[in-house]
Amino acid sequence: MDATKTRVLIVDDDRDIGMMLAALMHKEGLPCKVAYDGETALQIVPLEKPDMLLVDVKMPGIDGMAVLKQIKETHPDLPVVLITAYAEIPAAVMAMRAGAFDYLAKPFEHTEVVRVVRAALAERERRRRPNAQGLAEDNFLRVMMGPSDAITRIIREINRVAQSNFTVVIEGETGSGKELVARAIYQLSQRAEAPFVPVDCGAIPETLIESELFGYQKGAFTGAVASKAGKFEAAQGGTLFLDEIANLPLASQAKLLRVLQEKAVQRLGAAKPTKVDVRLIVASNQSLLGLVESEQMREDLYFRLNEFTITIPPLRERKDDIPYLAKRFLDITNRELKKDVQGFSEYGLEALLSYNWPGNVRQLRSVIRRGVLLAEDIITEKHLEIKRAPVPGLAFSPKIMGTPWNELSLREIVKHSVVSVEREVLLQVLKHTQGNKAKAARLLHIDYKTMHTKLKALGIKQSGGDYD
Repeated sequence: MDATKTRVLIVDDDRDIGMMLAALMHKEGLPCKVAYDGETALQIVPLEKPDMLLVDVKMPGIDGMAVLKQIKETHPDLPVVLITAYAEIPAAVMAMRAGAFDYLAKPFEHTEVVRVVRAALAERERRRRPNAQGLAEDNFLRVMMGPSDAITRIIREINRVAQSNFTVVIEGETGSGKELVARAIYQLSQRAEAPFVPVDCGAIPETLIESELFGYQKGAFTGAVASKAGKFEAAQGGTLFLDEIANLPLASQAKLLRVLQEKAVQRLGAAKPTKVDVRLIVASNQSLLGLVESEQMREDLYFRLNEFTITIPPLRERKDDIPYLAKRFLDITNRELKKDVQGFSEYGLEALLSYNWPGNVRQLRSVIRRGVLLAEDIITEKHLEIKRAPVPGLAFSPKIMGTPWNELSLREIVKHSVVSVEREVLLQVLKHTQGNKAKAARLLHIDYKTMHTKLKALGIKQSGGDYD
C-alpha cells in the first residue's frame, strides 16, 4: 500500500481537536488529512480516497450525521466513525444502524481512539478481499445505476466474469453507464491492484490512434522527439478499457487483433515487439455483430473479442430506475446548490416516466440538475424542459368511414372519420394505461370530466376489465 496515501480523514470544526487527532494518527504511522467542516470533507473523499473517516457529530452546516448519510450513498464500503458527546450516545447507536462503523464518546482516551481506528481500517481491508469487495461493488452499482431487475442481472454477469481473464464486450447506448460496468469488472478482478487505463477511441484522431495505443520510438516520425509507451504498455498487468471501439479504423483493428493474438506490442519505429499482459474490456454504443455485417468491424476481431458480452438496456427499458435516479440526482444537486427542493409533482414524475430518454442516464442527470436550479419547492413538468414521448400504441392508419361514390358528402365522410379516429385513440390509450382513466386523461392533456363525457358519447364501456 502507498505509504503517502491518506488513510484517515478527520472531520471536526474544533481545530484543537482536529490537530490533536492528526498528531495521534501521525504518531501511529497513519497518514491523515483534516477537514474542518462537512462540505470540505465530502469534496476530499473522492479526491483523496481515504480508508476511513473520523467525524464529529456536532458541526455547523453539514453535520456528522449528514456526512454519514451522504458517504453511505456514494461510498457504501467506507467506514465512518462518529465522535459524539457522552449524552448523545443513544443517537450515535442509531447512527450505527444507519451505517456508522463505531462511535467515540467525548472525552476519549488516546488508546481507545487508536483501537477504533485500527479496527475500522481492518474492516476496510476485509471488505477489499474478493467476496466482500464483490458485495461492495454490488452496492456501488445499485447506488449509481438503480435497483431494477435489469441492473441486478448486470451485477450477476459482472460477478460471473470478473475473476476470469476473459475479454468482455459491453454494449449499450451512449450515457447508459458502460464505463461504470467496466470499472466494476476491474475492481472485482485479480488485476485490481494494477492499472486501469481507459481510452476513448472516438476522441483520438485517426492518424494518432496507433501511436496512442502501441507507442512509438524516438525519431519514428516528425515530432517524435522522445520515445513514448502506448496505452497497452501503460496498462501492463492491469486492464485496458477501449470505449467506443467502433471508431477504430479497419487498419488499426488488424493491428489490435495481432496484439491480442501475440500478446505483444510493437512501438512505431521499434525493431522488436514488447510482451504485454493486459486484460481487455471494450465498449460500443452499437451492436458489434451489426458492425461486422455492415463491414465496419473485422469479423476475425469480433470473434476474438466476443468472449463474454454484457448488454446494458437503455433507460427507457428500465423505468423502475428512473424515480430512484431522479431522486438521487435531485439530492446531489440540492447539496451542490444549497437548495431544499423536496421532490417531484405527480405530473413531473409522470413526464419523467413517459419520456424516451435518448441520452439515457447522462441526459436524466442534466434534466434534473436544471430542474433543481429552476424550482423552488417542488419540480413540476414545466421545470423539466422535456417533451413527452408519444403514447405507445398510437401508431395506426385512420379509418375512412364511407366512400365518395356513396351518398355521403366530403364533410360527412370527414366528420365520421374523425369520430372513428377519436374512438380508436381513446381505446388504445386506455389499453396502455390498463384502464386508468385519470392517467389516460393526463396523457391526452384533457381533464377527467372531458374524458368521461367522450367515453359516454362514443359508447366506450368497460367489459371484463377491457374497454370496447
